[in-house]
Amino acid sequence: MDDSHGWITTPLTADLLRGALDLERTARGGLLPHRLPAPARARAGGDEQVAQAESQPSGVRVVFWTRATAVELDVLRTVVGHRGLPPLPNGAYDVYVDGEAAGRATASGGNVLMVDLSDGSRELFPGSPGTVSFTGLPAREKTVEIWLPYTETVELTGLRTDAPVEAPEPDGRPVWLHHGSSISQGSSADSSATAWPALAAAAGGVELVNVSLAGSALLDPFVACALRDAPADLISVKIGINVVNHDAMGLSDFGPAVHGFLDTVRDGHPTAPLLVVSPVLCPVHEDTPGPAAPDVSDGRVRFTALGDPADAARGKLTLRVVREELARIVAERAADDPWLSYLDGLTLYGEADHAELPLPDRLHPDAAAHRRMGERFGAFAFGPGGPFAAVGGGGSDR
Repeated sequence: MDDSHGWITTPLTADLLRGALDLERTARGGLLPHRLPAPARARAGGDEQVAQAESQPSGVRVVFWTRATAVELDVLRTVVGHRGLPPLPNGAYDVYVDGEAAGRATASGGNVLMVDLSDGSRELFPGSPGTVSFTGLPAREKTVEIWLPYTETVELTGLRTDAPVEAPEPDGRPVWLHHGSSISQGSSADSSATAWPALAAAAGGVELVNVSLAGSALLDPFVACALRDAPADLISVKIGINVVNHDAMGLSDFGPAVHGFLDTVRDGHPTAPLLVVSPVLCPVHEDTPGPAAPDVSDGRVRFTALGDPADAARGKLTLRVVREELARIVAERAADDPWLSYLDGLTLYGEADHAELPLPDRLHPDAAAHRRMGERFGAFAFGPGGPFAAVGGGGSDR
């Protein structure tokens, strides 16, 4: 205890973390949450985009039981910057008390990973740790959850409170394992806690484990193995946008890759409800194949598709083709798999939504669209007759 401030220091241990698939003890004694386990990270072959995305702790929370009214969390964050563009906003750390929002803060300092969008080169500039502070919490026994940001790699180096902390007992909620791309990771949402999967999980009363990988949802076998081996009661996979905007494969490759991915997931979860979700609307790729490229102008990034629409007739993938193929694959497999279902991503965000809430960078929905998608997914998946209804936890206050 630091007697000059009355702080109680609590070691950061695995029983205080939720939503990570692995925790790495760092050289300075901190904890670095990972959303892919070590074997999957090894099989990624040094892919810097995968390493960056999986270490950004979307859906990861520090959770404890306490009477504390003040909390300080020391972090060494690594933020991403882009050469020639203004710095991105600091990532949001949201605190919830007994499931209700109770504050938001940001951290200072940290490392900066500078990325050059013109050639993909990266340079790391080391920095110092910072502190995230919350005060004015209710002076009663309560569960405190601190949601870490989806935009920053976060090494947790210290936890201080003005009252003792205990690890919470398991609450018995079903575990929902979700995999998707940057939109599912949270891109353009206000915070991890307000990204659409987190909002849907709150509506369904389930424990979210978000294995979404910005720019890297490419049907990789090592990701399928991670999903296979992770504990889960409910599983969803949102497939397609990265395959198209990377121009990663053609139609003849896509079907077998989807089958192989689902086969691997099923090896570990043969009867768990499994929901396949196709891409939400993205006009630049609806009928135009990838690759996508950033268009940097006026201090902003917007994405454009570089493919030729005529190539779709020769097997190049577009989002329209991906949705048709996923619907066909799920219908075919569902004949022998009654726990498999399909959701057209256009029901989460479609043409009417785009007219009202256009994609700011032509690729990622904004915060209001995330809220809409979370509400719609929650109603579809956890509502009466939904694919997750029989296993869902019945909703929460958040």
